[in-house]
Amino acid sequence: MLEHDAKPYYFGITLAANQSAFKLHQAPVFLKQDSIMVVEPLKTVGFNLGLLANARLSQYFDLRFNPQLVFASKNLYYRENYQEKPETDKKIESILLSFPIQIKFKSDRIGNMRVYTIAGLKYDYDLAANARSRRDDQLVKVRTGDYGYELGAGFEFYFQSFIFSPEFKVSNGFGNVHVKDPNLRYSNVIEKLQSRMIVFSIHLEG
Repeated sequence: MLEHDAKPYYFGITLAANQSAFKLHQAPVFLKQDSIMVVEPLKTVGFNLGLLANARLSQYFDLRFNPQLVFASKNLYYRENYQEKPETDKKIESILLSFPIQIKFKSDRIGNMRVYTIAGLKYDYDLAANARSRRDDQLVKVRTGDYGYELGAGFEFYFQSFIFSPEFKVSNGFGNVHVKDPNLRYSNVIEKLQSRMIVFSIHLEG
């Protein structure tokens, strides 16, 4: 598929597994109360489905758009005093529409294989966000929108009619997705929540 390198653009599909969690910053009130003793993020596993569009910029650089539907769950662990059940997990399930735009830097081909790296920005919209939920002291509310960066690397293996590309990337949010509400007991001990995700992808490109 040497002629493939000269294509101005091509398309593909993405199948991926993710490990996601929050980066958590405790609120000042956490140290002033004695009800909730521990609040920590938990790592969970999910999966992604996506499309891929790749445009050739030069011999070594491509522009890539890789919108995905991401199923993830970023859970929080609490340990409390004065409760019959001292330990509890709060599940914050997400169904994300993710829109990453990336610059791809490619090595020279070595036979039917090459190495590449990616760097880019993304916007995520959470279809399952509960920011507008009615007040319930069991909730931790999160925003619908988030933005962040992605860094990764992968390999391209060229076959007769397609390219098989395994890829590893880090996809992290810049913003604070926590909707702070001092009236929610599980929420008011948290100052900030930032999304963190590690993704292993398989791209099948035409």
